[in-house]
Amino acid sequence: MATYDVAIVGAGPAGSTAAYRLAAAGARVLLLDKATFPRDKPCGGGVTGRAARLLPFSIEPVVEDVVDRLECGLRYRHRFTRRARAPLAYMTQRRRLDHFLLQRAAEAGAEVRVGETADSRELDARIVIGADGCNGSSAKQLGLAEGVVHGVALEANYPYEPRYAGAMVLEIAVIRGGYGWVFPKLDHVNVGVGGNAEEGPRLRRELRRMCEAYGIDPDAAEDTRGYRLPLRLPGTQLARGRTAVIGDAAGLVDPFSGDGMYEAFLSAQLVAEAALAVLAGREQDLSAYQAAVERRIAPLTRAGWGAKRAFERFPRATYALARLPVTFRVLEKLLQGELPQPGAARGVEHAAIRAIYALSRAAAVSRSYRSAASS
Repeated sequence: MATYDVAIVGAGPAGSTAAYRLAAAGARVLLLDKATFPRDKPCGGGVTGRAARLLPFSIEPVVEDVVDRLECGLRYRHRFTRRARAPLAYMTQRRRLDHFLLQRAAEAGAEVRVGETADSRELDARIVIGADGCNGSSAKQLGLAEGVVHGVALEANYPYEPRYAGAMVLEIAVIRGGYGWVFPKLDHVNVGVGGNAEEGPRLRRELRRMCEAYGIDPDAAEDTRGYRLPLRLPGTQLARGRTAVIGDAAGLVDPFSGDGMYEAFLSAQLVAEAALAVLAGREQDLSAYQAAVERRIAPLTRAGWGAKRAFERFPRATYALARLPVTFRVLEKLLQGELPQPGAARGVEHAAIRAIYALSRAAAVSRSYRSAASS
């Protein structure tokens, strides 16, 4: 008999949340991480309203600012501001959030081991879940998530600026395939830029430009860090037998926004449900998890790829659509969890989304034509 029902490698948001759900349901859970906590991770640190709603407990103890205002620009020339009726996101720091989630998992009954490494293939458990991020080894060891590409980002922390309190600042198309941001925290602001992998050599210069455009001293940067964003391609296998990968280890990051927190919490919920079905004898393997990802997360991923293509090829036209109040209403509903994915919008809201989808399709056709012409 296996020592544990479930072993989880990686105690980030996905791993700790899955451990909490499984332990709270009575499973014998081992949660491993090579780091000791609290530890920091490069990340903007925003938890959207829809992501927070997925958790079975509040993250209020680690929230440093509540965002209900979007300030959005296009290449430092055009800007608009929209205010939401409810919070769009909760700002925190990964060193605080991850430690908090780890503690909740331990309180629920999971056995936590930090500062330890393990081969995912050798763990004494009935079910093994990889949750050790895009730089972890569990996916490779388990032969999963092979269809993942990467974006890149660079961020730094700067002295606190009161004018950014309560705001999510985005500057679109300053980097191909991405954007720049300013996120408020308790005692500083986090500024970053991110986009396609080939944009890596431009990130440092663009981060400085982002600071200058928003009145932030670029030379006051602390904790400057670059990182990769794992992006799952359609059909990528995330489960085999009684093994699975979740969160960043599965490449479950939105291709346009770069947000992976919602996908981390949702994949943790989906894999926990599938694992409990196996432990109860209702299922033989974790194939239900793969199916649930295709049903619940894949539509959002497709929408993210679509928005990414539209902004890359037609930034002005897409931005003109994005700044419409009706389009912001769709974004507001998405971030607050009222819409499962953009295509579920109705009426004039649906028309605005269809217009962006049309630009995305045109961008895809244009890309195919250019590829054929150059071959």
